[in-house]
Amino acid sequence: MSVSRREFLATSALAAAATRFPRAAHAQSPAGGSSAKKVYGSGYFGEWIEDEFGLPAFRYTCDQINDPKAKTEVNPGILSSTEHIHQVGNDRIVAIASNYGHVRVRQDEGAPKFLNDYVPEQGQFAGGFGYLTDGRFVLSTFYPGNAKSFDRVFGVGYFRKSVLGDKCGIDQVILAPSGDDPALVSQVTITNRASESLQLRWIEYWGCQLYEFSFRSFMEGFSGKDMHQLRRDFGARFQHNFRKVGDGSGLLETKEFLGREPAEEQQFKGMVAYLEKTPNPFLRVPDKDAPKQADFDDLNPPPTFLVSLDAPADAMTTNGNNFFGVGGVNNPTGGAHALNGDLSKTGPESALLLERKFELKPGESRTLTFLYGYLPSGFDLDSLATKYRSSAQTALKDSSGQWKKKGLHFSTESEPWVEREVTWNHYYLRSGLTYDNFFHQHILSQASIYQYVMGFQGAARDPLQHALPFLFSDPDIVKEVLRYTLKEVRPDGSIPYGMVGHGMPMPTTSDNSSDMPMWLLWAASEYVLATRDAGFLDSEIVPVYGSQSREPVRGLLSRCYRHLTDDVKTGQHGLMRMLQDDWNDALVNAWVSTADAKEVVEKGESVLNSAMAAYVFDYYALMLIHAGNDGRLTSQIRVKAEEHRKAVQDQWTDKWFRRAWLGPTLGWLGEKGMWIEPQPWAVIGRACNEEQTRILVQTIDHELRRPSKIGAVQLNTSPDQVQRGVWHSDAGTQVNGGVWPSLNQTLIWALAGIDGAMAWDEWKKNSFARHADIYPEVWYGTWSGPDVLNAASSKRPGETTGGKPFGWTDFPVLNMHTHACPLYSLSKLIGLAFTESGLVLSPKLPLPTFRFESPLLGFIKSARGYEGWYSPATSNNRGQQKQDPRTHCGQCDRTQGHRRSWHVAALVGFARLAGLSETHASFRLLRQCRNRSQHSRDAGA
Repeated sequence: MSVSRREFLATSALAAAATRFPRAAHAQSPAGGSSAKKVYGSGYFGEWIEDEFGLPAFRYTCDQINDPKAKTEVNPGILSSTEHIHQVGNDRIVAIASNYGHVRVRQDEGAPKFLNDYVPEQGQFAGGFGYLTDGRFVLSTFYPGNAKSFDRVFGVGYFRKSVLGDKCGIDQVILAPSGDDPALVSQVTITNRASESLQLRWIEYWGCQLYEFSFRSFMEGFSGKDMHQLRRDFGARFQHNFRKVGDGSGLLETKEFLGREPAEEQQFKGMVAYLEKTPNPFLRVPDKDAPKQADFDDLNPPPTFLVSLDAPADAMTTNGNNFFGVGGVNNPTGGAHALNGDLSKTGPESALLLERKFELKPGESRTLTFLYGYLPSGFDLDSLATKYRSSAQTALKDSSGQWKKKGLHFSTESEPWVEREVTWNHYYLRSGLTYDNFFHQHILSQASIYQYVMGFQGAARDPLQHALPFLFSDPDIVKEVLRYTLKEVRPDGSIPYGMVGHGMPMPTTSDNSSDMPMWLLWAASEYVLATRDAGFLDSEIVPVYGSQSREPVRGLLSRCYRHLTDDVKTGQHGLMRMLQDDWNDALVNAWVSTADAKEVVEKGESVLNSAMAAYVFDYYALMLIHAGNDGRLTSQIRVKAEEHRKAVQDQWTDKWFRRAWLGPTLGWLGEKGMWIEPQPWAVIGRACNEEQTRILVQTIDHELRRPSKIGAVQLNTSPDQVQRGVWHSDAGTQVNGGVWPSLNQTLIWALAGIDGAMAWDEWKKNSFARHADIYPEVWYGTWSGPDVLNAASSKRPGETTGGKPFGWTDFPVLNMHTHACPLYSLSKLIGLAFTESGLVLSPKLPLPTFRFESPLLGFIKSARGYEGWYSPATSNNRGQQKQDPRTHCGQCDRTQGHRRSWHVAALVGFARLAGLSETHASFRLLRQCRNRSQHSRDAGA
């Protein structure tokens, strides 16, 4: 059946009653009428709850089909205008659960892609839902499901749909089991609510049409073609082959690539030839020296499967077109009779459909369990099926138990919602992990519009930032992301801006960026100093670009450092050069005309880069001291740090620091306007004296913080908002004064050492709860969000930007910065800094009590004072400096293995408390236990 997307959504508007719980009014009543009954931060589209496992969950209550407030202006392609999504994932698989009830599965081995596309106008409906029928009624878990009520819960690791009909109720949970398995469990519990026995059939549906996030198609889209259609045309070039699993439990699907269309091949060659002759502000020619194994697309995607776990399937088919027929997704024609066993279909009409038959007596319930997934190298279906046959019944409970134990936890009695926000952020960040089999590492892509719409994993600095919160709970994840990035290091020490497809450097002008290696030096130094794992520096890496010879981590870090000092270098003002870009990828293209761009790239300097280098180079030197390096090398690095610090000091304007030198023609940027980017780093890198710091913080508060209720803006209202480049963004949006969590993370860090109350206020402003409270009718920003939001001064405050042919509203959630930055900045709020000899804690939080708890570090404030623990995975004290007797007021009570607890006062073993008197730092010994976080909760510390 062929209908347009708009027609499809319109015809889906069948009568749906209000949701079953908490009560019917929530789905239909206006936000203002029900918000007072919800917990803080719920917004308009549902409410935060605590599920049966004690974890936060969001009960989505909006009837998006009939409620005009659900609509967002989007470009057709990925999400519909009324589609709101939730991430369900583990360490490998990511599922995108829709408020319409369907689920798309992202899989990254070979190249990032959806394994089961959603294209209703072509009869492809993703998957993760099913149909219950007795031959007279049809009840579905695809919204609205022909149901009296349809309840949806976005949970930690799951998506629950509870559907109520006249005769039956369905409770379906789509679960990503905790761990690294490439599979989802679909658990369907059906209850007979009628007064008579029912002969029932359940039909489980999962699609199998590919949608690769092809950057090649994105490039071809610049010629006027629709990139989404190009990607779907490419997906149609795979032939599907099916076979019945030996025990009759389900279906296994494999794909065969039929080759590219000749016209598409010519189109791409034409695009490359055009780029060779004509400069483009964003794209460049693909890397001709990329490894032979690298490719824009996955031509050999993995098999997918659908099996029934609790009993064999009674019937099956792969003919999705025949099943849906003229009735479509709401009333499929195939629901009227048993599935016909046709496994012959090989084209886009293919699907995975299993049927189960059973009888239910009045009041009786039965649970059916299915396993859907894919088979990358190292996995086989028999093993996965065997594993989940024995564990599926308790999989949700077991998985929730694992999630409850994991991660960093922070709570304060004065604001209970904070604990929910932190737990949720950890889940979303951890469940964003995927596996890249080109680099053979797990990776935390920035995701959102960049991965799902544009089709790239980048920039290289982003996964490093996303990994930092895992220092406290899962340092192996940090090490994986570090190894991924180290493998990207080129012979000259530069790092590709981003990755596309399978190991292909992103062909973009931004590849000439100046700052990427600095983020690697920072993240690697933080990892070693936090975990005391100096041995990591001697582990070997095989970079994938260049000679591919083994090199120790310390050598690759040194190569990156030398690239910054010898290749990027400094300009006439002693500031690090900017090249095509620093953190701000759009600065040159948006503020510099094409005629002036060459001079800016050659002579431009970045105050941001040097402010960051003043800190990062010093920190890198501290890490090397801890690892036992001789003082000659580290002293040279510290000299460079001091040179950058001095260069930044010279850019003080009496109120703030300048942003960048754009060369002799254009001069300074940031004299007429205040740019947030360099300001926090100037504080963190100690480029400000005491009086400058006082003035700077006051100016930040007045110019950047006070005008915004949801976090500081990136650029104040000023003449600097006038853009002269080929890219344009309205004032108060994007890098023209938008609100960026990744920038406000460093602002919170800088403020935490100066004004704890202001730092805490800024953290709360950047929270989902605050956004939902201020802008309740903007659905994104409630449980996830984009990397940038519009400021109050913009035309659409609290939203993000649209645009043609794509915009941020096309995929305005699942950006990992929105989840990682609030987590990492918590460590700065408690005044944490790792040093060559241990750590320093200097809390200025204006909270009467709080609990910062993680496997690595615990820091608890109660009426009795402060207490905590520090438990690095390894103990490496080479080069540890002697303790200063003037600040040494206590000793480490006991050491068991490498776990350390402290008490009393200022310097204790590895831990030093700064700015606290002995009265306020009365530490008691925590019992040495394997799980310190749980023990401290049990003890009521």
